[in-house]
Amino acid sequence: MQFNFVKSPGLLALLCALALAGCSSVPLEPTPGSQATGKAKAGTYPALPPAGSGRGGYYKDDGPGDVMPDGLLDMPDATPRIEPYSKGGNKPYVVFGKKYVPITHERAFKQRGRGSWYGKKFHGRKTSSGERYDMYQMSAAHPTLPIPSYARVTNLSNGRQVIVRVNDRGPFHSGRVIDLSYTAALKLGYVGHGSADLEVERLLPADIEQILANKGTAPSSAVAIEAVSVPAVEMNTLAAPVMPVVATMEGDAGRTSVAPASGFYLQFGAYSQAANAEVVRARLAQDAGHLLPQLKVEPSNNLYRLYSGPFANRNEAAAAAAQMQEPVVKPFIVQR
Repeated sequence: MQFNFVKSPGLLALLCALALAGCSSVPLEPTPGSQATGKAKAGTYPALPPAGSGRGGYYKDDGPGDVMPDGLLDMPDATPRIEPYSKGGNKPYVVFGKKYVPITHERAFKQRGRGSWYGKKFHGRKTSSGERYDMYQMSAAHPTLPIPSYARVTNLSNGRQVIVRVNDRGPFHSGRVIDLSYTAALKLGYVGHGSADLEVERLLPADIEQILANKGTAPSSAVAIEAVSVPAVEMNTLAAPVMPVVATMEGDAGRTSVAPASGFYLQFGAYSQAANAEVVRARLAQDAGHLLPQLKVEPSNNLYRLYSGPFANRNEAAAAAAQMQEPVVKPFIVQR
């Protein structure tokens, strides 16, 4: 949630209060709570002390909503997507003298610790991503995970799991690792306790692709390409099976696949059909081959991923992507 840091005792006091609350939102003007459609039926949700009572495991004037939507326990998990990072939500920042450096790499991240939740006090206010916080959706605040990104969160006391979209910063309480939305905490079974021992695991692009493949849904970066008509000449070149090989920009389709060199790569989507991946590879080779060191289609988990690389570092990969003029599909950076 957003900060405008100035040397102000009043602001410092407000930040201290927010840190104890375990989230980072500075209250802004609320938006209408259109998500709350009716009173919850008796016994549907845990009976909690009202917001502002100072009881219930949540901080002071935070707490559950006055009017609760029906069906929150049936709310589906956040649907992971491969999204570009927010321009304003991933810069290093300092709170209470401690520097936080948001993650911008594509490596695995897993942690365990105490997780809390935040609700009514911040409902409708801006998050660090610039979006409005909706306590009835499946979202979370984290000090360093990329904004936006997705995480699988497990309640270690009961084994329940949810997937949430990280779109906010916080918590800054020393004993907290993540703040979940009211609904996410409700589904994990700890809204009545205020906090719980949780495991937080980031979903990397490859994880997201696998989740979508298991659901029979193509990744968002590949949807448009799946509809591209393949020219006859391209189909003829793909008559041989491609699963056991790696096709490169030079067309050496008979070469056995080897482990990729470590480094940073541009990934241009993942495709359910090898032919579609080859069409995009050929077009990129023609239009931007001078910017891309090596284009490969690599089969993995019933998908065909199109990579360019390796680049020496993230900045070099980003510079190559920025120089491309209206690519067929926008790439994202992965570290392998």
